[in-house]
Amino acid sequence: MTRPHTGPSPEEIKEKQALEDALEEGLEETFPGSDPVNVTQPPPSRDDGHVKRSK
Repeated sequence: MTRPHTGPSPEEIKEKQALEDALEEGLEETFPGSDPVNVTQPPPSRDDGHVKRSK
């Protein structure tokens, strides 16, 4: 059985809005610029083993 789609939860809406706000702020802070803004931090690569990252 499948459940009917109920839409996003309030927490999902809040998280999406926070990401949208962060992206918008990044765009405003870097405009005009040639590189797109990345809100998320990519996972460390094998060569990043010596780099300490805060969480």
